[in-house]
Amino acid sequence: MLNFHCPYLGGDIELTEERLQHILETHPELSLIYESVISQTLEDPEQVRRSSRFENSLLFTRWFDNIRNGKYVVVVVITNTESSTRNWIITSYIARKLTGGTIEWQKN
Repeated sequence: MLNFHCPYLGGDIELTEERLQHILETHPELSLIYESVISQTLEDPEQVRRSSRFENSLLFTRWFDNIRNGKYVVVVVITNTESSTRNWIITSYIARKLTGGTIEWQKN
């Protein structure tokens, strides 16, 4: 298991082996860079959105000029579920534009 620091949530975010395998299998474009881009996105996001699909999910986003001529990395984090106070990554992916959810926080 990997842990990533997230100032926005005031603690660490877990990435389990099972979720890492999901990311690597369904989003292979992240296979060589996942640790760096997930870390940077959680450490210093440009925007945090509340998921419209799952109320306990946050979408952390950050623009990277060096990924496919400029793309967003989105890290989806499950937060404070009823059975636990742990925060964990469910998936991460590359996006051309940001859609869905409501903006909860945005960097100035």
